[in-house]
Amino acid sequence: MQQLLYIEIPTPQVAAVKTWLQTEYQPPFGKKSVAKHGFILDRQNRSGAIAQLSVFIWTLQRTTYLKIFRWSEEVMDGEKEFLDHLTKAARQAFPYEFKQPPAIAPNQSIFEALAEEYPLTVKFFQRIPNGEYDLNRVYWWEKRWRESVKNPETPKQVIFEDSQANSVKPDAKSDTKLDVIYDIVYLGGALGAIHAAMMAKLGYRVCLVERIPFGRMNREWNISRAEFQNLINFGLFTKEEFEAMITAEYVDGFNKFFDSNNPPHLKAKVLHTPTVLNIAIDTNRLLEICSKKLHQYGAVICDRTEFQKVVINDHGATIFAKNLETDAEVILNSRLVIDAMGSASAIAQQLNSGQAFDSVCPTVGAVLEGLDKHVWDSKYGDVLFSHGDISRGRQLIWELFPAEKDELTIYLFHYHQVHPDNPGSLLEMYEDFFTILPEYRRCDMEKLTWKKATFGYITGHYSLNENSKKCAFDRILAIGDAASLQSPLVFTGFGSLVRNLPRLATLLDTALKHNLLTADDLSQINAYQSNIAVTWLFSKGMMVPTGMHLPPERVNSMLNTFFGLLADEPQPVSDRFIKDRLNWLMFNRLALIAAFKNPKLVLWILEMAGIQDLLKWLSSYGAFTRSSLTNALLGGWLPQILRSCQTWLEPTNPRLWLRLLSWSYAINYSVGKQDS
Repeated sequence: MQQLLYIEIPTPQVAAVKTWLQTEYQPPFGKKSVAKHGFILDRQNRSGAIAQLSVFIWTLQRTTYLKIFRWSEEVMDGEKEFLDHLTKAARQAFPYEFKQPPAIAPNQSIFEALAEEYPLTVKFFQRIPNGEYDLNRVYWWEKRWRESVKNPETPKQVIFEDSQANSVKPDAKSDTKLDVIYDIVYLGGALGAIHAAMMAKLGYRVCLVERIPFGRMNREWNISRAEFQNLINFGLFTKEEFEAMITAEYVDGFNKFFDSNNPPHLKAKVLHTPTVLNIAIDTNRLLEICSKKLHQYGAVICDRTEFQKVVINDHGATIFAKNLETDAEVILNSRLVIDAMGSASAIAQQLNSGQAFDSVCPTVGAVLEGLDKHVWDSKYGDVLFSHGDISRGRQLIWELFPAEKDELTIYLFHYHQVHPDNPGSLLEMYEDFFTILPEYRRCDMEKLTWKKATFGYITGHYSLNENSKKCAFDRILAIGDAASLQSPLVFTGFGSLVRNLPRLATLLDTALKHNLLTADDLSQINAYQSNIAVTWLFSKGMMVPTGMHLPPERVNSMLNTFFGLLADEPQPVSDRFIKDRLNWLMFNRLALIAAFKNPKLVLWILEMAGIQDLLKWLSSYGAFTRSSLTNALLGGWLPQILRSCQTWLEPTNPRLWLRLLSWSYAINYSVGKQDS
């Protein structure tokens, strides 16, 4: 018996596929006999011997898979012709489908609108506290994301220069604050709250605008102790405050990818990462502490307020927003606007002509309890885990983290190439989540207690260099997911902000002190790292290009190549790799080992990424090489010398000082050294 074919038929309607195979599909030759899960094909060869093939299907991960085995020792005449014929017919009968969210009629609840298309999503959101509110937010995020991706050439204009704005007068029903000129107005209250607390602590007048009630989060955050120590050392939080935020700390984290369909040399051991994302943060407690600090330092929080537009002039920025409770217009004046609106940011879309993001991880999940302790010990977490192959053009990946007491936070996501016809759907992902959670962790869905929904679009951008994405406009600066200067492996904007807040806050403090708020000046304040930019090829290998049919096991084979070799390395190596702190020698050594272990790897990446993206990567690799050489020659001494010039250079030439300070950080940060 020999396997001849393994393909995915991208539909959850396995019964329809079975009916098609058994009654509608006609092989080009031979005798078809119906079997329980497919059919048997018999053919008498020219030699007179009978050759036999077995075709069968099964369902997993809300999709359908098909395999063909040679059931006889005899090779069938025309075997390849039949394989090609069946593959082509199956793909014509069951093409990829990219659903649009159902419309919601006036006076219709979100549950009524989605019940037919997403029955399990509706069923379990009805069991989540504030589930109707959260499902409406899921729907809002998806609609907003789709709008931004559908017409990238004509993004909505929300930034106006003074000469473009015909009128900036408030309407009759308004809540104006024009008498107060803030130093910084933050748009977005999750990551924005952390950054805002830091700048308020430094003495700046801060206002934070948040669309939803402040303190609500649609994601949980995980970090390691060593990384969060950055914020303690920088004075934003005390050690006691940090300890109060911790809801759980697990002993070990596992990384394992499905390899049942991988050849023996591409099966991998479990990679243990005990110091990656092993601290679960109580986001409500963190934001509560940030709120106290903001009020302590005189900041203002405008929650339930939606940003609409900003008007820039030579003297400042005027921000127009709407209070969602009173419908009143809110007008704020500020020296600087910080965009922390994440993947829904209309500002990021306009700055980059609709091309703000190349990739995205549609992510859904929940905080729950009731999982059998014999199935999962809450002392352990899954950092990255797959339990099946490509599903409907996506490699689904799970994360599981211990939370407070017996609670667990579970995520399902996939790396996705942004495409107008296939932007990535949170609703589809949630139906997947509730359908296949019992496959991932043997559990009775009816016995689980649902605590909270967690979801979002985590964006990425493939940066050739620090200037390849615009994160700044005159008096506007993007941070967090709105900036998305890299596509990290496991970190969201929270991880990037924690790693980079000390340098970002110091650079922004310098810019504000000297009123260096032009686009060129603010472009010096970014979180670009050349060592992260060069690893985007890794995440590219985790995406299935829209419409492409890959062997279902392909992505798992690639992941097992990399994670298998990391499992053979000392633990500090995998720790540095996953935490975006790898250096040039480490990267090249691991890349050569991976190529030797799996010679097809380069061809696979080329097939998935294409020549153009491979050339972009070569440019990023060149930038990484130059940064590494600069660090080797200058990193140990030049930053200290440059900073010794601050006392006389900053007062005499602040713009030059800002650029030199930014460069002094980049010399080390760009190659993963964040202690300088």
